[in-house]
Amino acid sequence: MTKADPETLSRDDLALTAAFLITLVATLGALFIGEVLGQMPCTLCWYQRIAMFPLVPILGLSLWRGDAVARAYALPLALAGLALATWHSGLYAGLLPAPIVPCTENGPSCTGDAQMILGLPIPYLSAVAFAAILACLIFPKGHRP
Repeated sequence: MTKADPETLSRDDLALTAAFLITLVATLGALFIGEVLGQMPCTLCWYQRIAMFPLVPILGLSLWRGDAVARAYALPLALAGLALATWHSGLYAGLLPAPIVPCTENGPSCTGDAQMILGLPIPYLSAVAFAAILACLIFPKGHRP
């Protein structure tokens, strides 16, 4: 295929598709943990969900319409989510001098073994997901419509 071929995907399109798929998997994973497994998220996890969930329709509509305008809307949400996930991960790892609040013994917790997925705690997975989404939104150098 040549560059003029409309079916050729640019690096920009591939990066936007990757960002959408990462967002979709993270959202479905969070919903599965909460709704199917019945594990209630802590407050910091809720805030990260608030940043993640809207990215699915924003990036999905951008792919469907074939434009990259969604980046302007997705970047602030992804940055906010990464900041929250980094803070949460720092609390989880003990790098920040505060206990994980409100992750307590009596309430929802991100500290138990039940909260490990693929051997990693949920706050770390959230940070990785947001970082990957940001990389997909920031670094592609393909053509822009």
